[in-house]
Amino acid sequence: MEATVGAGSRLEYQPQALRALAWPAVDLTLYKALNGFANRHDDFEDVLRLFAVYAQYFFVALLGALFLARGKWRSLNARHGVIAAGFAALLALGAADLISHIWARPRPYVAHPADAHLFIPASGDPSFPSDHATAAFAIAVSILLRHRRAGILALTMAVILSVGRVMVGTHYPSDVLAGAALGTLAALFFWWPPVRRPLGHLADWASRLYERLAARILPTPSSL
Repeated sequence: MEATVGAGSRLEYQPQALRALAWPAVDLTLYKALNGFANRHDDFEDVLRLFAVYAQYFFVALLGALFLARGKWRSLNARHGVIAAGFAALLALGAADLISHIWARPRPYVAHPADAHLFIPASGDPSFPSDHATAAFAIAVSILLRHRRAGILALTMAVILSVGRVMVGTHYPSDVLAGAALGTLAALFFWWPPVRRPLGHLADWASRLYERLAARILPTPSSL
């Protein structure tokens, strides 16, 4: 009787075991496909490497432009998005750091050195989740919720960055997908009305302070 139950148990849990084994295999297969494509297309890889390494500066430039714009380019909604993006990125990166301490997943080029082509300097940080994707999606979704055009640009940048981090060999696809989900959840938290309202008051105060300082230091847009 025990043998029969044991056999039944094996049959019952086998699909779950197969699914558990299938996820890392699919993850590695997608990683090898994307990373291998970059390895075979040098010009394409050069562009991705530039963005994968320096994307944070592009995001900082975008946030700065949205908040500092004056005259006809000024948008209070965009400034609200910048403030929300900062808080969402901090929350998401804090959560990502906690997760990485719970599961210190090795980087793909460490776990599978024969299958990986690394085009940027190696990192000693855990692979899961991707900090770059986490911050990028926290910023992009925060802006998208408040300023559609700028948000679409930021979201496009976040997707390119996330795919690029896989293609240059430093992350698995699941690392960037988890980062994207984490960043999106953080952005949605700051869109929650009980949080959004006081955050909006803070953004309004920061906007008024900037306008007062800019009026004293910078020429008015009409005089340029």
